Amino acid sequence: MSDIPNPFAALDMFGPRLNDKPKKSKLNPLKKLFSKKLTKKLFGKKFATKTRNQLAAMEVVTPSTAIVKAKKPGLHISWASNSAEIKEAQRLRYKVFAEEMGAHLAANSDGLDIDDFDAYCDHLLIRDQETLKVVGTYRVLPPHKAQEIGRLYSDSEFDLTRLNHLRPKMVELGRSCVHADYRSGAVIMALWSGLAQYMQKHGYEIMLGCASIPMGDGGHYAASLYNSLSNEQMAPVESHAFPKLPLPLEKLNGGLQVEPPPLIKGYLKLGAKICSAPAWDPDFNTADLLTMMRLSDINPRYAKHFLGK
Repeated sequence: MSDIPNPFAALDMFGPRLNDKPKKSKLNPLKKLFSKKLTKKLFGKKFATKTRNQLAAMEVVTPSTAIVKAKKPGLHISWASNSAEIKEAQRLRYKVFAEEMGAHLAANSDGLDIDDFDAYCDHLLIRDQETLKVVGTYRVLPPHKAQEIGRLYSDSEFDLTRLNHLRPKMVELGRSCVHADYRSGAVIMALWSGLAQYMQKHGYEIMLGCASIPMGDGGHYAASLYNSLSNEQMAPVESHAFPKLPLPLEKLNGGLQVEPPPLIKGYLKLGAKICSAPAWDPDFNTADLLTMMRLSDINPRYAKHFLGK
């Protein structure tokens, strides 16, 4: 999903500081944004606990300068502004997708995940403020750039005919990943806050992307997860897309009791809708669900955290 506005401007730099209890301030959004209650609701108890521990020492310093100092690693939200920063995102993607997950990516000597869409996308970066390394990323394809390249990445996996009328106000999110050492609600929430600001800044309404489900078990988990979705979690039929290489649901055990991955669980609780049956992506060996989020559909209990409402 993609680029975001002002309610989270104070998050452009934030990190841990001291062991003192943070002073209450309107300039400190971290307590609300990363509250244990919110992360538990969105991602589950395990992620909430991990996130809270990671942020326990964090405090935004809010005198007149509103500077943030860090004793332990903090997080910094930004957008790539040059080719070197884009390569940092591509290097993280390669590490996660190719080295960790075993995806079949185009080989290159620099250890980068590169495809035709990167040059047309905006790249969201989450940095560890202590090491300055990129630890989380999304890439965002805005409508005018999608028109320029002539397609969405999702077009390669789905027939999007029923969504064609939405393309002028729709951004596509993709290649989301987080470094293995930073997989907590904090990094995901930082990514989402960056996307929220981007959407509001540019006046976009819809985020579209493929939510990937690992297929290490051959697809039984993915089939069961799809079968467990309620009618309320599915998009209306007029917004359905159709996988070009469908996961063979009828050949899989789709009756297992499963929990969605934290990222998909968070999407659904925010108000995202699933638009398709799962498509099999052989390069990444994942089952992909086309997922759509309208800003107007964000659950009101979370809108104030991400949209300032």
